[in-house]
Amino acid sequence: MTLPIARELAAQGIRIVTIAPGLFCTPMMDTFPAHIQAALGQAVPFPARLGKADEYAHLAQAVIENCLMNGATVRLDGAVRLAA
Repeated sequence: MTLPIARELAAQGIRIVTIAPGLFCTPMMDTFPAHIQAALGQAVPFPARLGKADEYAHLAQAVIENCLMNGATVRLDGAVRLAA
């Protein structure tokens, strides 16, 4: 949906960018036992850990500051691809 919406709203000067996060340290993740969190982090190819909120924020800031970025989905997941 990102690209079609970006094209639809371009005339109004609105940019659309989707951030697709992987495994992140979140309050929900904190409810999991430490060994489960560690195992999930080790599933990430590089870096082999859970993402941090400041990393997400840094990407969001970069998207906002880059006026040419539009109609894109950016994966922020350390190259992990989880099974269904």
